[in-house]
Amino acid sequence: MDIAADFGAFGEEFFRNPHPVYAELRARGPVHRVRVPEGADVWLVVGYEACKDTLINPTLSKDWKHASTDLPLTRLSSGHNLLSSDPPDHTRLRGLVSSEFTPRRVETLLPRVEALTDELLDTMLSSPDGRADLVEALAFPLAIGIICELLGVPSLDRGSFRTWAEQALSSPDRDIRLAATGAMTAYLVGMIDEKRGRPGDDLISALICRTTDEDGDRLSSDELIGMAWLLLVTGFETTVNLIASGVLALLRRPDQLAALRADFGLIDNAVEEMLRYETPVETTTYRFTTGSVKIGGVTVPGGGELVLIALADAGRDAARFPDPNRFDIRRATGGHLSFGHGIHYCLGAPLARIQAATAITALLERCPDLALDSDPASLPWRQGLLIRGPRILRVRWTDGAPKESQAPSPNVTCDT
Repeated sequence: MDIAADFGAFGEEFFRNPHPVYAELRARGPVHRVRVPEGADVWLVVGYEACKDTLINPTLSKDWKHASTDLPLTRLSSGHNLLSSDPPDHTRLRGLVSSEFTPRRVETLLPRVEALTDELLDTMLSSPDGRADLVEALAFPLAIGIICELLGVPSLDRGSFRTWAEQALSSPDRDIRLAATGAMTAYLVGMIDEKRGRPGDDLISALICRTTDEDGDRLSSDELIGMAWLLLVTGFETTVNLIASGVLALLRRPDQLAALRADFGLIDNAVEEMLRYETPVETTTYRFTTGSVKIGGVTVPGGGELVLIALADAGRDAARFPDPNRFDIRRATGGHLSFGHGIHYCLGAPLARIQAATAITALLERCPDLALDSDPASLPWRQGLLIRGPRILRVRWTDGAPKESQAPSPNVTCDT
């Protein structure tokens, strides 16, 4: 099959708005051979039904041992984790960690998310010129603060984690991605060794010391590294971009912003619409063919061919969501695929939703005149096809009384 699109040749405008390109491909069929920015030729699945079916296709593997040696790509994570395993191994790993992400546990985190949100808004609203980059002032410190405290990562290391994560997930330069992954891995090895000797009241210590099933199973050292990498990197990255993209969508549509301000009871559905309209995970992590497989009527060869599923396009398919390019916080959004589908459904979805709903509600309540402070057409967006969201979101306000600040603290892993 000929190359249908070379994403690396499209430039900045594609990363800012890839939806017209995906829509054009979808109009021609559900499966296409495309070239990704890293230079690899892969199979891209578009359209809601084809994406949903492919997410649960058991003949596609997430284990890198099945990847073709001809693929000029690097792994997106370190260690052995949910993003690089298949059943029964995946079933075992998910079972060992899923108890830490129950709805009950998420509910206990809500007061801490609220406290950190208020503290960050206090600081932001103290700006003398009434302006800020919302990514730097709220979305990033909230998401990284929650996940780092949850896992037991020292606050002084959080800046390093952000740099490593952005480079590992988004840099088009293979050497930079490898170096960032290596630096992250080295840090995690040291952190895990330290917690073995001095366990604390955090998730990593729990995974080391207490995470067992009824048969006494535990995570191996490689699995601990992989799980820590997954929780840290995909956890805060997805939440940062959900908050930033969601606020941007509201500020560009005064009618929707006014509707939410008039009734904050709409916030939960608004978050779902944000996820559908501008999902923070543009395409899924890698899946490899273990044999020839038919997807949407197209036969994809075996031999470790790479298959990517365009979650961003699934949410914009008019066959599933009428008038899909219209942002509507009252829309029936049920069934969107932004957290995946099937056994790899996002483990931390409840916590991501709570953080976004809390942060956006508090921001709008305390900033009644919040507005964009830059041309949205010139905003820089994340590079690459995995994580999607604006890198900078400049806003301004003219009013907003700080509340009493409280204390910080815990986020999400996307297993898609």
